[in-house]
Amino acid sequence: MDLQVLQCWHKRISQELDVVMDFWLRHSHDEEYGGFFTCLSQDGKVYDDLKYVWLQGRQVWMYSRLYRKVPRFRRPELLQAAQAGGEFLLRHARVSPTSQKCAFALTRDGRPVKIQRTIFSECFYVLGLDELGRATGELRYQREALTMMEAIVHWVREDHSELGRPDLTGAVPHDSMAVPMMLLNLVDQLSEGDAETANRFSELGSWSAQRIIMHVQRNGTAVLENVSEDGKELPGCMGRQQNPGHAIEAGWFLLRYAQRQLDSALLSQAVEKFMKQPFYSGWDSEHGGLFAFQDVNGLCPTQLEWKMKLWWPHTEAIIAFLMGFAETRDQELLKLFNQVAEYTFAKFSDSERHEWFGYLTQEGKVALTIKGGPFKGCFHVPRALYICEEILESLIREAESTSHD
Repeated sequence: MDLQVLQCWHKRISQELDVVMDFWLRHSHDEEYGGFFTCLSQDGKVYDDLKYVWLQGRQVWMYSRLYRKVPRFRRPELLQAAQAGGEFLLRHARVSPTSQKCAFALTRDGRPVKIQRTIFSECFYVLGLDELGRATGELRYQREALTMMEAIVHWVREDHSELGRPDLTGAVPHDSMAVPMMLLNLVDQLSEGDAETANRFSELGSWSAQRIIMHVQRNGTAVLENVSEDGKELPGCMGRQQNPGHAIEAGWFLLRYAQRQLDSALLSQAVEKFMKQPFYSGWDSEHGGLFAFQDVNGLCPTQLEWKMKLWWPHTEAIIAFLMGFAETRDQELLKLFNQVAEYTFAKFSDSERHEWFGYLTQEGKVALTIKGGPFKGCFHVPRALYICEEILESLIREAESTSHD
């Protein structure tokens, strides 16, 4: 390990985390109703005051995690904002007192505007409230998170009728990788430092990991976004769809799970099949950056944004390659981390007005100047910077102790 390189990246990433968090602290807080504005223009002005439940939960998680884990962020205003966000979720996220179903979008004062027939609003509700409970020491947040988690598991594994998704005769039942990925991430969150909860969700963690692995298809040469419920390739565009960033994100989720389970075979599979392989097939050799979508047969994908470069696949790749390197010391992973990080900082980071752009053309030009919207909030960018800072600190400590021996 080159200590100087690690120190350089640590300094760069730490400074970027400070700048990114300052942007959200200055521009996103709704002091009147609680919660956060996420539809922010390039300079931080609010262009729409709708509040998206999954982004509220993500920002509560981000603030709470930084407050709890990073000494320089242990500031009262950060925890107060997280708690105001958590209370906003408790008051308004669920669309009915008799249901666990959460809205997708709310008005500024918390009235439901839109529901999605998925589990993701609820999943980020769990993520945010559990972390808020850890940061504040108030058990009521974690109790609420566990109650919602039980509802999510019921919808996924037993009865999805409350999601409002009818079973249509022409629809092929399928397994979307996003669902087991999200559940594995929640198991990781809820189990941290809690043997009883870890034991409670141990079977769910194993089930989720196995469901993710089912998406490795074509004799191990591709990760497909959707497969049949018994792990077979599906016909048509949906079956051929690849999402390189999603596969790489699944890779580091599986890596963390494999570390906890001491499962070296799964760890190797996470690195080789979910990190390296999707990267090499998904990287644009002409312009750099990861494609948003691909077709495994090389046909033109149907998603209009398929060849755009989106912020979040790159943040996931930065985490995955650095985490993979820290675990395996595979120099190829460190090289890939450098490659993606250099591209990402050069293209997405807005050095003038701070935070990151989210949407670039294939050539790497800014396509949308907004800093936040219905899908991009205070999460993927600061999460990647925080995790990478933590990993780099550990690698630097190790390198310094080795140099002193």
